[in-house]
Amino acid sequence: MAYGPVFTAETGGDRERAGTADSVDGSATFLPALGKSGGMLTVRAPATSANLGSGFDVFGVALERPADVVRVEKAEKTTIEVTGAGSQFIPTDPDKNTVGAVAEALEAPAHIKIDKGIRPASGLGSSAASAAAAAVALNQLYDRGKSREELVPIAAKGEAVVSGDAHDDNVAPSILGGFTIATPDGVTRIPATIPLVACLPDIVVSTRDARRVVPEGARVSEMVETVGNAATLTAGMCRNDPALVGRGMEDPIVTPARAALIDGYEAVKDAAFEAGATGVTISGAGPTVIAACHDADQRSIGSAMLDAFDDAGVDATVYRTHIGGGATLY
Repeated sequence: MAYGPVFTAETGGDRERAGTADSVDGSATFLPALGKSGGMLTVRAPATSANLGSGFDVFGVALERPADVVRVEKAEKTTIEVTGAGSQFIPTDPDKNTVGAVAEALEAPAHIKIDKGIRPASGLGSSAASAAAAAVALNQLYDRGKSREELVPIAAKGEAVVSGDAHDDNVAPSILGGFTIATPDGVTRIPATIPLVACLPDIVVSTRDARRVVPEGARVSEMVETVGNAATLTAGMCRNDPALVGRGMEDPIVTPARAALIDGYEAVKDAAFEAGATGVTISGAGPTVIAACHDADQRSIGSAMLDAFDDAGVDATVYRTHIGGGATLY
């Protein structure tokens, strides 16, 4: 699906692993060795959460953490090296990797090193972050002169290698930051800073599998409810109001169908609400469960979600974070 230009609406944690008290950043291991030297560039691109319940294939937000870090260096032909979370499952063949498609689209061959801070098949835009980082880095490395907005559909082509379709709902916030609304006419960006808690269970739900369970139709009453919730969520983002955002995350169509793919989802959702969440839904295709909230409730919500997954016999990792900025060029 090709999208047009980007329009901006100028209105106005850390990671914990179950069973440990250590707090670590989800960024890549070679981030300290940054800079442009001898035709080399490094870009950090954030994880994202798409859909947000009521905004299926339209809404997306950038998260402060975790993130992927991609380093590019000019070369005769594109080669790929992958390290970090889930790297053993990621192909290094440029024809099968998101960044290979981006390099081809920009006519920018390079040796590309991806350090994954975002686990694949997590519902946190793992493939989109790599594609977004590569697009920003290669555009700069080869002086292609494209704006961040123009890089969005290019990065979406890269993500299509993994998901099967070119959608902007993850790559747009990873490149631009904030809350984004992707439509065939373009992408609208709202620079919100809502607190979020993302809880990633140690299970896998592929984007392709999650799309197979999406209902082919909906009742008029369900459509009316979804439109109203999406409008409420958008208003909440414009006002930076976690309560409105949370109310707008309810979705009677897609989320219930996908919830069956996530062991313990309903218990985790209930636990998050009891701990103070203003809204809870599935992040992207899942299995990450994401909650909107107020800053003061982040820690208790994260602990409650971890406990609920544990009760279901599922290990999990929680990220206390906020809606943040887009890809950063070092």
